Amino acid sequence: MRCIPEEPEFGDGQVAEKAVWEALRNSLPDDCVLAHSVQVRDGIREHEIDLLVLWPGVGMAAIEVKGGLVSIDNGQWHQSDRSGKHRILSPIAQSQGSLHAFKSWIGRQLGTPVTSRFAYMVALPYTPVRQDWDMAGCPRTLVLDQADVASPAELVREAIEREGGGANVLASSFMDRIVKHLSGNLNRQAVDSLNPQEAEDAQDHLTERQAVLLQATRSLNRVRFTGGAGSGKTWLAVEKARLLSKQGKRVGLFCYNKGLGQYLQDRVSGWRQAKPVFTGEFHEYVRGLGVPDGSGQEYFDVEMPRLLKELAATMEHHKRLDAVVVDEAQDFAPLWWDALLACTKNPDGGEVYAFMDDRQDVYRRWGGATTDFTFGPTASFVPIHIDDNLRNTRKIAETFKPLAGEHFTPRGSTGLPVRFVDCASDEALDIGGDCVDALITEGWANNQIALLTTKERHPIHLDFFERGATEDYWREFHAGEAEFYGHVLGFKGLERSVVVLCVNGFKDMERAAEQLYVGLSRARSLLVVVGDSALLEEAGGRELKMALSRAQAWWPPQA
Repeated sequence: MRCIPEEPEFGDGQVAEKAVWEALRNSLPDDCVLAHSVQVRDGIREHEIDLLVLWPGVGMAAIEVKGGLVSIDNGQWHQSDRSGKHRILSPIAQSQGSLHAFKSWIGRQLGTPVTSRFAYMVALPYTPVRQDWDMAGCPRTLVLDQADVASPAELVREAIEREGGGANVLASSFMDRIVKHLSGNLNRQAVDSLNPQEAEDAQDHLTERQAVLLQATRSLNRVRFTGGAGSGKTWLAVEKARLLSKQGKRVGLFCYNKGLGQYLQDRVSGWRQAKPVFTGEFHEYVRGLGVPDGSGQEYFDVEMPRLLKELAATMEHHKRLDAVVVDEAQDFAPLWWDALLACTKNPDGGEVYAFMDDRQDVYRRWGGATTDFTFGPTASFVPIHIDDNLRNTRKIAETFKPLAGEHFTPRGSTGLPVRFVDCASDEALDIGGDCVDALITEGWANNQIALLTTKERHPIHLDFFERGATEDYWREFHAGEAEFYGHVLGFKGLERSVVVLCVNGFKDMERAAEQLYVGLSRARSLLVVVGDSALLEEAGGRELKMALSRAQAWWPPQA
């Protein structure tokens, strides 16, 4: 069993702690960790866990030790020792407080909330306690008395399993991450640099530095920002809309899909100063102007833009847009551009900024016309290339690099290894669900995880779709309170810390490479690919096969 420190130095006043320490060391299984005197600072308050037990497959326990004879009179705790009887703070409250402080601290260190079972306990090695004793906030299970301390391991386990708050057992891998922060090793060769939150904060910082591109192009009225996945295009689009709005201009911030539209609206909603006059899906803008609703692809691609263009001809000047910003612009149908520009004050020379990735043309409805930079609607725009990948770790970016183009350059931190679960396509959905459960058990928060499919929807996603509850579906995603189940086509422009890409087939193999590109690039810290290696090679080519061969072969452990 591992002890931290290996041989603690117990002072004269720590005889009780030493007795409980030795009893735990002698009775706990070999794979447990036992730490002494864990100091935690929570704001201005300081806490100490006398003994901390980490038990893989079970959970954790914070134990407050009180020597002497302990008693309670009318709710007041007392301790009797050689100096006499005196009042003490409730050891239960002390243990509970140190537990919460530790959970908060270690969660910040690891970049993920602690969801493992965690019990607070009190050890009274020189005090007998009746088995039927009980008090508010402290069932007998949470107390180790004079008799219990002789062999306390199973009683600690019982306390964790019966009273420990938390939804999951403690995974061995998650315990190892905690131990690295408990041991406090300094200047060792193997420094742990895989803190996902730290890496993602660095990604955010690098992305914000991209604002220099907006300053460098501020005198250009029509610009096409073309970059690969993870280059910060969406951040740039939102920032450009903010800068234009601050100048007093009527700005429209547009995209194609609903999930990204709600994300853009959430970003804009927190602005205190000027905001775009419209933010969201192009379809919603058109409906808001009074164009009658319709259905079918012919309506959306042809009829709707025709009706918008007719309406624009009669639009009052003060209601027209000064500037247009389009994110994921490769998704826009060719006729939408003419209709949208007809709603501006200067259709031929007004400000238009398109942020796009020509390799993410996953819809392929218009024969690639939107990404035709010779004759397409954005062909005359000044091209600005954004080659650096900033939003993914290098391990993730190098996995989808074969699909991203020759100028694609990963700039993130190294990060965690990509995991690959090789399985049949018809098993991918079930195994992908097992992966989500296993990741939560490891210590990833459920709201950090997204499972994305490439063909049929996950049953949870399908339920929202069949109920027509699309608004609720995306509202839950942006609330960030649970794991998310989606399809790669609807997740363009979005991201989560962890993505389980469930390759359960493709409806159209001609679009398979683009779908893989989107799915592989949505994770910021950890990517798990689940699917058939032969199908992945067919869809993504030999280079993708080679990239996945360097991934960590994995299989989600069964509960």
